[in-house]
Amino acid sequence: MFSRYTIGMTYRSTVVINKEGRWFVARSIELGVVSQGRTVEDAQENLKEAVELYLDDMPKTKKYLNKGQPLVTSLEVSRG
Repeated sequence: MFSRYTIGMTYRSTVVINKEGRWFVARSIELGVVSQGRTVEDAQENLKEAVELYLDDMPKTKKYLNKGQPLVTSLEVSRG
């Protein structure tokens, strides 16, 4: 999880990291921003930078960002 501090505001995002080939791909669930890296740490750091740039470019979007924790759950499907 990352935080963005801007004039006393903190933005949080749920991050999902998957291994795809030789790369780790990191996605911000709330924003849809994606980045990658050769390690989990690199992918997370690259995503943090990408989200910071996204937030800097989208000032009108900031007021609509969810500042609470999202509900993350799982789903089980039986086939057969």
